[in-house]
Amino acid sequence: MTTCEVLKKVRENNKLTQDEMAEKLFVTRQAVSRWENGETVPNTESLKLISKTFGVSVNTLLGSPRHLICQMCGMPLDDDGNICRETDGELNEQYCKWCRSNGEFMYKSLDDVVDYLAEHMHGEHTVEQAREYYHSELSKLDHWKNQ
Repeated sequence: MTTCEVLKKVRENNKLTQDEMAEKLFVTRQAVSRWENGETVPNTESLKLISKTFGVSVNTLLGSPRHLICQMCGMPLDDDGNICRETDGELNEQYCKWCRSNGEFMYKSLDDVVDYLAEHMHGEHTVEQAREYYHSELSKLDHWKNQ
């Protein structure tokens, strides 16, 4: 989807007129109309406000140009409520809500995450096989590469 299509869908999903959406975002109805017609794109501050107000990631607003995954556990991130929210209400597209909550990380080490995942998500493999796999894959994520 393009940015204009996403913005229109966000407005319609929230059952808002262009006037009502404009009021929530402190812009004119004409600005919302131009966004939805693809004539212009919201500026960075407007994108952040739209994201915060409607719970939609900036990534989605920009037409999902990249596939997001939690940089701590590897879970795919989407706008269905699994992206972490910081204490100020803004979405943090780096982490899922289970790895980062209320501005704090829920796991203190890579081993903590690996232990949890191996114990609960080993499927047909042994816990030890799962532990080796998760350790190998998660250590490639940005959060763990820097530690």
